[in-house]
Amino acid sequence: MSSPPVVLETHLTAHPLLRRGKVRDIYTIGDDRLLIVTTDRISAFDVVLPDGIPGKGAVLTQLSAFWFRFLEPIAPHHLITTDVHALDGLTETERTALRSRSMLVHRARPIPIECVVRGYLAGSAWREYQQFGTVGGLRLPPGLVEAARLPEPIFTPAIKATEGHDINISEAEMANRLGTELTRRLKDLSLALYSRAAEYAFARGLILADTKFEFGWRDQTLLWIDEALTPDSSRFWAADQYAPGRPPPSFDKQFLRDYLDSIGWDRSSSAPRLPKSIIEQTATRYLMAYRLLTGKETIP
Repeated sequence: MSSPPVVLETHLTAHPLLRRGKVRDIYTIGDDRLLIVTTDRISAFDVVLPDGIPGKGAVLTQLSAFWFRFLEPIAPHHLITTDVHALDGLTETERTALRSRSMLVHRARPIPIECVVRGYLAGSAWREYQQFGTVGGLRLPPGLVEAARLPEPIFTPAIKATEGHDINISEAEMANRLGTELTRRLKDLSLALYSRAAEYAFARGLILADTKFEFGWRDQTLLWIDEALTPDSSRFWAADQYAPGRPPPSFDKQFLRDYLDSIGWDRSSSAPRLPKSIIEQTATRYLMAYRLLTGKETIP
């Protein structure tokens, strides 16, 4: 089977582009809706790489749609539909380019805090723990090893930096910015979403090590927005190969980060081109996450 075409950038004639992010192109649809188009661009260490990953945008979109609907009893969300035929003003060429990779959503006012939940010690959390014995400023038991399961999931909020990596902040700092009541509400929502998603993923053979959620206001309603539990926003591990002390095989972009580290890229010079084998293996991991989590072999 041939690989799907790689879509790195989209252009619509009838709808204005609101912004182009590292991965997503966002268009304004009237006064109160947005069209979020997930391209095949991929970023690592906050740099967009020159090569796309075929099918990645469709995987992220369809996984987000799956999770938004599955977890709707816990948190209302911004998704209206992924059906491109529900959108007027598209040419047939545009409709084809957007198929499977676009979400029509309610426009919301984003809350400028990323709600990160961690169930395992990995990535930046592991590095902080090695130095200080803490994660997000929270003191953890001594003697934990890399990839260790935490005694219970923890909430570690972050803010988006102007440049570079997001900045972890304490729950107290979040409360100073948003107020105690909203902070508690976002924490409770995030932990509830993580716990249900982790339980479901484990039954499908995956460990949800950590993830981030974003929320926004639509009038007086708090909505879960952006993306939902994708391999770009979450760390998924193979449950049958998990062992504390080392990261298990992953179904996210950690594979790509590991490759970039292995070739000695300094993360600041021009991003390197990716070998065909790395592109194919990354695409396979994204698609496998989709298949395991949804039980579907192909993208709708």
